[in-house]
Amino acid sequence: MLDIKFIRENIELVKETCKNKNISLDIDRLLVVDEEKRKLQVEIDNIRAKRNELNDGMKKSRTEKMISETKELKDKLGVLEEEFEVLGKEYIELMYLVPNIVSDKTPIGKSDEENVVIKTWGKLPKFDFKPKDHITLGKNLDLIDLEKGTKVHGFRGYYLKNEAAMLEMALMMYALNKLIKKGFTPLITPTLVKEFSLYGTGFFPALKDEIFKIQDKSPENKDDNMYLAGTSEVAILSYFSDETLEKKDLPVKVCAFSPCFRSEVGSYGKDTKGLYRIHEFMKVEQIILCENDAKKSEIYFAEMLGIVEEILQELGLPYRVLNICTGDIGAGKYYMNDVEVYMPSRENYGETHSCSNLTDWQTRRLNIRYKDNDGDRKPCFALNNTVIASPRILIPLLENFQLADGSIKIPKVLWPYMNGTKIISLKNAKTNKKFKLF
Repeated sequence: MLDIKFIRENIELVKETCKNKNISLDIDRLLVVDEEKRKLQVEIDNIRAKRNELNDGMKKSRTEKMISETKELKDKLGVLEEEFEVLGKEYIELMYLVPNIVSDKTPIGKSDEENVVIKTWGKLPKFDFKPKDHITLGKNLDLIDLEKGTKVHGFRGYYLKNEAAMLEMALMMYALNKLIKKGFTPLITPTLVKEFSLYGTGFFPALKDEIFKIQDKSPENKDDNMYLAGTSEVAILSYFSDETLEKKDLPVKVCAFSPCFRSEVGSYGKDTKGLYRIHEFMKVEQIILCENDAKKSEIYFAEMLGIVEEILQELGLPYRVLNICTGDIGAGKYYMNDVEVYMPSRENYGETHSCSNLTDWQTRRLNIRYKDNDGDRKPCFALNNTVIASPRILIPLLENFQLADGSIKIPKVLWPYMNGTKIISLKNAKTNKKFKLF
């Protein structure tokens, strides 16, 4: 969330941000509630002071008048505190909806059609045969079973089999090892999270329909709503909630592996075939917490994006980087780049990575602060980035590296994680008994 003082001093900027991000929010109502709440707080504080003064006086002598005044103050205080609670609830609900302002480098636009390509890398594949899509390749090579996935999971269900299962785990370990070497602390995070984590990271209330809610019957958590997180970003940032870090310990660099779950409610009818848009997937995420400094955060943003580009270049996958416009950037994001990898079956690029700078929008909600050199406490800046997400990344891997005989080359950087497998062939699919289920 934004600092209310900043909102008061930049009313038109905040309203313009709401407009550019396609967010309908009554900022004027927020300011009225804020003013009423502040006035009410002063009145409550004054009554409490008077009551305390009377209570101190009654320790020496008690009169009927003093007792009567104390009761009147108590009754009035009860009414005002009830009003304050109602106002406070409305205030926090409105504050949770206020979007972050955007960087001067963020293009103004209404939808993803106005995102701007700022970089491309790699040569698009040229096949001297008719290339197959990942669904056909997966079926021919016994790598993907969508039918059984639908049978067991339902719509958008899938099984990864044989070399595809190995390939997914190879990608995860390859990405984790790279991040560890670059100074990121690895975590395996909880997938089930409490409601405060989703409000704190900004997924609630706006994206509540995208999150799976779990009916938790365990006695330990009977009073808490539990949810399946769509990214380990939620658990990583919540790990630091209500903490004050030391400036000397910044930046904090963390990466995490986790299963992820998304309802995809907002994508009904889109990408219904194959592995592009599914309900559950594996992901390696990276987070940086740094000083409250826009210029420094831009340096860390470039570092995070650079790691993704390094990974894709080592995998040999052609990609492009997009500067995301205001209408597609999301409420909490200050600056955002998506990375899209070329997918031959789509004859186009598909999103595989997303790098975001949220400044202090999340850390204010989660109360993550640090002490500066003067001892003052300031909210940290938070940045996040998808390092690798599978099975979506398998689409370009299978399709770009297919050969005329229907086999698939495995990128060299993944060989150490593939148990000696360097190529996925039809022969292996038919004869390699160690992978057979039956």
